[in-house]
Amino acid sequence: MIVTRADGSAQHLSYCSNIHPAESWADVRSNLHKHVLPIQSRLVGTDAFGIGLRLSALAADELSQPEALAEFKEFLAEHNCYVFTINGFPYGTFHGTRVKEDVYLPDWMDEERLTYTNQLATVFAQFLPRNQTGSISTVPGAFKDRVTDKNSVAYMASQMVKHVAHLYKLEQDTGASIILALEPEPCCFLETIDESIAFFTDHLFSSQSIEQLQTLLNIDSNTASALLQKHITLCLDTCHAAVEFENAESILGKLKQANINIGKVQISAGLRIKNVTSSTIESLQPFIDKVYLHQVVEHYNGTLHRYTDLPDAIAQLTKTDTSSLPREWRVHFHVPIFLDELEQTANTQFFTTQDFIKDILALHRQSPISEHLEVETYTWDVLPAHCKTDQIDDAIVRELNWAKNELTITAERETTTTKSQVTKPQAIT
Repeated sequence: MIVTRADGSAQHLSYCSNIHPAESWADVRSNLHKHVLPIQSRLVGTDAFGIGLRLSALAADELSQPEALAEFKEFLAEHNCYVFTINGFPYGTFHGTRVKEDVYLPDWMDEERLTYTNQLATVFAQFLPRNQTGSISTVPGAFKDRVTDKNSVAYMASQMVKHVAHLYKLEQDTGASIILALEPEPCCFLETIDESIAFFTDHLFSSQSIEQLQTLLNIDSNTASALLQKHITLCLDTCHAAVEFENAESILGKLKQANINIGKVQISAGLRIKNVTSSTIESLQPFIDKVYLHQVVEHYNGTLHRYTDLPDAIAQLTKTDTSSLPREWRVHFHVPIFLDELEQTANTQFFTTQDFIKDILALHRQSPISEHLEVETYTWDVLPAHCKTDQIDDAIVRELNWAKNELTITAERETTTTKSQVTKPQAIT
């Protein structure tokens, strides 16, 4: 949905459809009718509603067929919907089977990742509204353990430069402006904001990348540099950043200083346990599942310790002498963003990283971070029962209303702008 800022500018807020299991285009299309349209009706009635679309490689290929594309464009026009962002992170099956570290495959060291991302952009250009930038979020390079040498890093950067060339040619041919948004995540090549800035500065925006793009497009160095900064951005996932114990104001300042744009903000919350002890282990069992990685970052005695999955952290805890010093865990397990506290047991208090979301959105209210805001609580199928406070569509509506409220706290005080003043994106015919 379109949320208006105090200055009258529009920002696009939706949720990512990766919460709904769907690998084929037929499944995606079914979910649009089953979930998206009812959610639109409850939130905005018949007003314009932006969709955060997740397309697997299979779905993208099927949607690229002329008949499927024509039908989808007709659907968007008929229901006053539009797509402003695509989740291009999971390439294949994302629900119901073991995903874990395979979710990053193929990564940016594999030619197939470039092929898939190029195809996403090509199909996106066919239904992206005119005069609107589209974003595609993608994996943070690769799973950290797979990046073993400098050549691997250089190759990933080179592949991303090739994608920029594709995006430039696509815009020249269709007028569609699309950006790539790299999404840092715990235990990945791009994990922290500092690591991300180093990769952008030393590789993506380097003289080698500029020269490569010059050669690919036959353009001058200044134009090449500008295109790299325009088309390669960061996807800021608030769960991931909070799990890494990042500071909201600090990371935004660092990214601005490095001239790195935030193409997309994924509004998500993780699990926070302020003082983990051996008695916490039993209460953590419901958060262990066989589908997704739940990376853990531990703050203990002034130092951060990282674990690839929750069972790894628990195993280490059982070997560690418990002292009087607090041991805080933050877990990459997406939980509903409208919850600040999950539960209290006799031994443990479970909180969320909602405060980090509030910090980011407060800064966004002061100065826009990105036009693209997407709630991403994809773990609904594996959420412990006590965290499922609502039915899935009810929870999505509640999350989006919570986010909208945070976005408009200041606007409601400073302006009387009405929805009628918002300009609907011009659809492609």
